Amino acid sequence: MRILVTGSAGFIGSHFVRTLLADGFDGCRGASVTALDKLTYAGNRDNLPASHARLEFVQGDILDRALLRELLPGHDAIVHFAAESHVDRSIDDGSAAFRTNVLGTQTLLEAALEAGTERVVHVSTDEVYGSIEKGSWTEDWPLAPNSPYAASKAASDLVARAYWKTHGLDLSITRCSNNYGPYQHPEKLIPLFATNLMEGKQVPLYGDGSNIREWLHVDDHCRGIQLVLNKGRAGEVYNIGGGNERTNRQIANRLLELTGSVPQMVRRVGDRKGHDLRYSIDDRKIRQELGYAPRIDFEQGLADTVAWYRDNPAWWTAVKDSTYTAA
Repeated sequence: MRILVTGSAGFIGSHFVRTLLADGFDGCRGASVTALDKLTYAGNRDNLPASHARLEFVQGDILDRALLRELLPGHDAIVHFAAESHVDRSIDDGSAAFRTNVLGTQTLLEAALEAGTERVVHVSTDEVYGSIEKGSWTEDWPLAPNSPYAASKAASDLVARAYWKTHGLDLSITRCSNNYGPYQHPEKLIPLFATNLMEGKQVPLYGDGSNIREWLHVDDHCRGIQLVLNKGRAGEVYNIGGGNERTNRQIANRLLELTGSVPQMVRRVGDRKGHDLRYSIDDRKIRQELGYAPRIDFEQGLADTVAWYRDNPAWWTAVKDSTYTAA
């Protein structure tokens, strides 16, 4: 089996690739991987093995139709992670998000059709649903994105659905809750707060910190994606959740404890434009159909993540960008 993984040098894509190459997924053992990444600020070649017999790394853009035509023949599947995923950057200027997330997805799927690629998984986000005051989103919930980033991902989901419906592409969509874990870019909330505190710097908390997110360890997310790749139904959406709802203030307080910091290290900042109050997804579908269940306890996973950043300062100091504050 040969799999093309887009966005392969980013946080989630690189975890998926590393697990594939370590034969950590049932049904994909021995798979060869073509890792495609543009290597923007969020992509890091060091996130992938320097050399592996089953890995081919290609630096390139999913908007490059000629490159995709050259690469795709001979691949059995595509797992599509590549995206501009930072909300604050999209608020400042949404053009990169729409160009990569919408046009990039369309270009990739058109090339997949031409190459006769048998299977595609399009990786999306719960942010396409908007904000929910109570209860949890099912896969058939109306899309109501509230940021340019979320709107671009919702549009890409509809592009993906159209290529299934119109062209019969064997494609499934996944939508996950907030991810955390090693190798996450330190512009995102958990690694930003953890690394700032390790440096003795204050952390910026939006508003009163009451916004609620559901957290999912990257390893559990990637196992869910693999289940959808191998057993998911064409044209279907699968929510992948962790079931761990926390306010941003609760996350900040726990990170203070894990880094031995004092409450004065948290600095209140003005709230983000259009800031969604609460995310919560219903993932019964993937649990019942495909046998998914998260394995990593949130408290232990968070402690292990903080320990990873503590043990790997050379990695995050090399990529840290203080321009942006939180995910």
